Amino acid sequence: MTTTERTMPPTLAGERAMLEGWLDFHRETLAVKCAGLDDEQLRERAVPPSELSLLGLVRHMADVERTWFRRVLAAEDAPPLYYSKEDPDGEFHLTGEDTWEAAQGAWQAEIARARELAASRSLDDRAAGTNTSGEPFNLRWIYVHMIEEYARHNGHADLLRERIDGSTGF
Repeated sequence: MTTTERTMPPTLAGERAMLEGWLDFHRETLAVKCAGLDDEQLRERAVPPSELSLLGLVRHMADVERTWFRRVLAAEDAPPLYYSKEDPDGEFHLTGEDTWEAAQGAWQAEIARARELAASRSLDDRAAGTNTSGEPFNLRWIYVHMIEEYARHNGHADLLRERIDGSTGF
């Protein structure tokens, strides 16, 4: 998904199609918010002391996709891409070497893997892994959580994009 177009979720669909439609819509929304900006603009931070940036949000969502689908749903050995115990907000600690191309590539790879892992499971299938407190999840819960996670961060992306170039509403 490198498009700057969004596919509207279906208005009449079964539960799975509805959940996947809304998740894809929110994934596409973040891509739209980043479209047309250069690496310097994508690194622009919200307001001091915040380190929030569009590039950081994309890196964060790559790790969120990785965590919930690879680590929790499938119990894959998939260490974090950008953060660590020593640097829990590493996805937002950008250097001049961090690029849109690399972040977008990692994000899209994680989305593709998430789709693969979810495709063969029912919404009721229990995840193979748990969260840090040991709670179990099913795929339905993961989809709803991912929609919530993207929706919240897309609100941040709206404000960041408006601050960068005045664009609103798309």
